[in-house]
Amino acid sequence: MDNFLLRGFLCVLVVCMLSLSARGRSDVLELRDADFDYLAPEHETLLVKFYAPWCGHCKKLAPEFESAATRLKGTVTLAKVDCTSNTETCKHYGVTGYPTLKIFRNGQESSSYDGPRSVDGIVNYMKNQAGPDSVPLQSFFSGSDSSQLAEFLKGASLMRQSFRFAHTTDLQLGSKYGVIYESVLLFRPPRLSSKFEESVVHHGGPMSITGLRRFIRDNIFGLCPHLTKENKDSLKKRDLLTAYYDLDYLHNPKGSNYWRNRVLKVASKFSSQGLMFSVANRNDFMEELEDEFGLGASDGTELPFVTIRTRTGNKYTMREEFTRDGKSLESFLEDYFAGRLKRYVKSEPVPAKNNGPVKVVVADTFEQIVNDPEKDVLIEFYAPWCGHCKKLEPKYTELGEQLYSDPNIVIAKMDATANDVPQGYDVQGFPTIYFAAAGRKDEPKRYEGAREVKDFIGFLKREASNPLVLNGVKEEL
Repeated sequence: MDNFLLRGFLCVLVVCMLSLSARGRSDVLELRDADFDYLAPEHETLLVKFYAPWCGHCKKLAPEFESAATRLKGTVTLAKVDCTSNTETCKHYGVTGYPTLKIFRNGQESSSYDGPRSVDGIVNYMKNQAGPDSVPLQSFFSGSDSSQLAEFLKGASLMRQSFRFAHTTDLQLGSKYGVIYESVLLFRPPRLSSKFEESVVHHGGPMSITGLRRFIRDNIFGLCPHLTKENKDSLKKRDLLTAYYDLDYLHNPKGSNYWRNRVLKVASKFSSQGLMFSVANRNDFMEELEDEFGLGASDGTELPFVTIRTRTGNKYTMREEFTRDGKSLESFLEDYFAGRLKRYVKSEPVPAKNNGPVKVVVADTFEQIVNDPEKDVLIEFYAPWCGHCKKLEPKYTELGEQLYSDPNIVIAKMDATANDVPQGYDVQGFPTIYFAAAGRKDEPKRYEGAREVKDFIGFLKREASNPLVLNGVKEEL
């Protein structure tokens, strides 16, 4: 997360990390059913990855997790459990998808890990989990017995997974910021200082856990934060515009703020309309830009790429060049708020032939096939690498064959890794199956039953708009 300083006082510290060379020996502790219960308690703070060897997300996480373990050695221990061979441990801790990350303290499950999954993100997040909830400074609370300090420390304990906290009992330290009584201040990092917003924000609300949460939520990011791999999950919970360019605050802070100031100038005109703004290093997000927005190296330019992603998953790209006077960005935003922009949709090519028992759906044909108002549609969202999906495939194909002659129902599937999943379909794991009934396409129903052919048929008999035609024979009502 972009590191903001909250003194009062609440403090989100900047943590700078140096990459370490890879080592031959793994620093990730491997735990099994036979030893989990007695090895886990030996570690004050333990981050455990529950995984399956065939899981694509697990394979992607593995090198990041390994590097983080090396950098956290001596501070926090990272461990892993293979759930395909250690089923008892995974069942005991309620693991149902992979990878699942959980934090343990002295052998007891403390919380689920919901932080970033990059090396820096894991390191920063877990360092916040180690040590005290709030660090006392050398010497802006009135004293150590202050009731407001006690409330602050409760909030620090609850929010430590996202922020680093600090406090002081010497009110004189805050005099140059106009502090005359117990206060919480948010200090924005100097590199993000601008004339468009205050560098120091005073908390004027109640000194309560709820009040502190609201203060942090409303002010931590400012008008135009620096989007990083570590804070992207928090920022992307909002409607977000991002300008991607050669941003480098370490080696070129002045140049980095050149384009940010132009974004800020335009953002200040639209800040009340519910859209958040950010800037990011293009190279850090090139894979995402290519995969999610169709922007790549072939579009190479020194000018920023500009995208909008809404909370509901709608995506837009600014195709005009980012002019230095900001007029093109302003025009882009006017079109966005007026509803004149065409959404960008990631889609595989439309299949040349699609006559099999299971219809292949891509994003560009979703409306035509799944949202056909005359058809009931059962659709599986899958990933090519998913072991559960591969196990389901022959049964799902058999289901499609049995219903092939039914004119009122479609058995379909879509690769959710290569196509954008439409709004209304919550796909967090694979396979995920939904039923979209004829005439009720805005109310897709998630299938939660067993995955044998007879179970699917039983479900469809209950939910289908018309009696099923199984193997050419129409079912009686």
